[in-house]
Amino acid sequence: MNSIRIQTHDFNLAEEYQLLRELSPAVGAVVTFAGLVRDFELDSSIDSLTLQHYPGMTENLLQEIVDQANQRWDLIAITLIHRVGELLPRDQIVFVGVASQHRVAAFEAAQFLMDYLKTKATFWKQVSQDGKQHWVESKDSDSAAAARWNSKGD
Repeated sequence: MNSIRIQTHDFNLAEEYQLLRELSPAVGAVVTFAGLVRDFELDSSIDSLTLQHYPGMTENLLQEIVDQANQRWDLIAITLIHRVGELLPRDQIVFVGVASQHRVAAFEAAQFLMDYLKTKATFWKQVSQDGKQHWVESKDSDSAAAARWNSKGD
């Protein structure tokens, strides 16, 4: 069972974990990651971060990422939540939860999902700093992280 949600409202980390934990008696590991809006960009404090996406296309790309994870590892469930709209520093922005029988699969799948989420999903981020806005460019470190999975069967 997989759940992919793009939403403006916050999510409850404990509830999302509990839903994954209780899916099946076969669940032996649940790995979760919650990303937060950093309070800085380019070594300066930010006022807010606004995320935009292309409805339909974004969900399709997220489904492809989830499908790839399920093909690579024996997983029971994945929950992927990404928020859009205006967010403030320290707000939760992303949740990745993976349930599997074994910890290695859960850890690797969660890392894979985040690496690909940062590079393949169609989210555009605009930072507001001191009354000015600028778009956040992709980072070479994110591309390098995602590229490591290419040698593992991507």
